[in-house]
Amino acid sequence: MQIPKKAELYETDFYAWTQEQAELLKHQQWSQLDLPNLIEEIESLGKQQRAELRNRLKVLIGYLLKWEYQASKRSRSWLMTIRVQRRDAQELLAENPSLKPYLEEAQQISYESGRDLAVKETNLPLKMFPTNCPYTMEEILRDRFYPGEPAADELME
Repeated sequence: MQIPKKAELYETDFYAWTQEQAELLKHQQWSQLDLPNLIEEIESLGKQQRAELRNRLKVLIGYLLKWEYQASKRSRSWLMTIRVQRRDAQELLAENPSLKPYLEEAQQISYESGRDLAVKETNLPLKMFPTNCPYTMEEILRDRFYPGEPAADELME
């Protein structure tokens, strides 16, 4: 099957294709646009934002579980991972407020992977961790939320 000329650049040099499409949009050359691929890429951008949110939550939940279930091994590294993932998730939501209705679903999807991360990194059995996420989204995203016993002061400074 012959690739239409508009789509050829998309297949051979994606960056050049993006620049060409941007120029065509700027100059309102609607008939020259590669609409099928342009639509696909725009839809893909939205999916990427959702995937990034799930990934941030997966790591964040995994480390919150580690923090709670392996308190004796808490470290500044764990603390910083929690803080960075939390901040990045908060920024993603601030930049994409329409993701907020997706939060509960993202939490449910991310919990299983986050729990798997905690199991792998703690070597604790899967049955040690709850089947469902023990934290609310409000807790997960709250800056000073660290489940379980308080950490030693030197970690929190």
